[in-house]
Amino acid sequence: MPDTIQSREHQGRVADAPSGHWVYSALPRRHWPYAQLARWDRPIGWWLLLWPCWWSAALAGLAAYGSARAAFAPFPHPGHLALFMIGAIAMRGAGCTYNDLVDQNIDGQVARTRSRPLPSGQVSRRQAKLFLTAQALVGLLVLVQFNLFTIGFGILSLAVVAIYPFMKRVTDWPQLTLGLAFSWGAWMGWAAIFGEVGLAPALLYAGAILWTIGYDTIYAHQDKDDDALVGVRSTARLFGARTKPWLVALYAGCLSLVAAAFIAAGVPVLAYLGLLAAAVHMGRQIRILNIDDAEQCLRLFKSNTGVGWLIFLGLLVGAFAEIV
Repeated sequence: MPDTIQSREHQGRVADAPSGHWVYSALPRRHWPYAQLARWDRPIGWWLLLWPCWWSAALAGLAAYGSARAAFAPFPHPGHLALFMIGAIAMRGAGCTYNDLVDQNIDGQVARTRSRPLPSGQVSRRQAKLFLTAQALVGLLVLVQFNLFTIGFGILSLAVVAIYPFMKRVTDWPQLTLGLAFSWGAWMGWAAIFGEVGLAPALLYAGAILWTIGYDTIYAHQDKDDDALVGVRSTARLFGARTKPWLVALYAGCLSLVAAAFIAAGVPVLAYLGLLAAAVHMGRQIRILNIDDAEQCLRLFKSNTGVGWLIFLGLLVGAFAEIV
């Protein structure tokens, strides 16, 4: 299937890429490998990176209501939401490109990833590094639109991003490092409004970390057999048959910490409806999960963007409640 599986002889979609995505109809074939490096054909990654940013922006809008600190309060600043989306797309792409550069040899040994652009020879390391730089520059242009405190705080996240690809070699908890990186937006939305951080974004950050560990554990179950062969460590391999009890603890901890963030920010009661709906969604994930069904693991992982929407929409409902 030369048009669907990428190889040195045939440029096409990587093995685990979706069919029918706009990338493959909108871009010339020679650009496909770059879109695949950035995972533009798999938007779930940037959505998961974006949600803590949008939650934090919405939380800050509600907390700032009644003061002169936020022009759009109790709603999140729409300009900030747009900037966070652009930044999430750019930095998720940069992070994936960096991760592929670090993991090129490992990816070549794993069935799901050996057809990616670098191990399959569709792009050179130099080309990938130039593409990484271009995406990082877009992220920087987004970051400098915010106040100085937010710019500095955003730059701090790069240290966590830099070490993440190496953690699967040294710890059974690489998902924790991913959580530290992917949840950083929980600080950013708040900092963009207040020019400082506080208890509410700290609690939101901790809750988002637990959520990330949970959903990425589900994702990692797709590769656990290959990971065992090549020596890659993960919470999926660590938890094994005990994955469901671990997910109960992780998701319950996430919901508790996010609820505590809501309390610290003083959000209206109606905002908790989104959190309750997210709890139902998470519970369903755990109930139906079959850790030996790779396709289902991927579907459940992707469904977590629904959790993001439910919590965010709950905060918007709370904002409407403030003005009526």
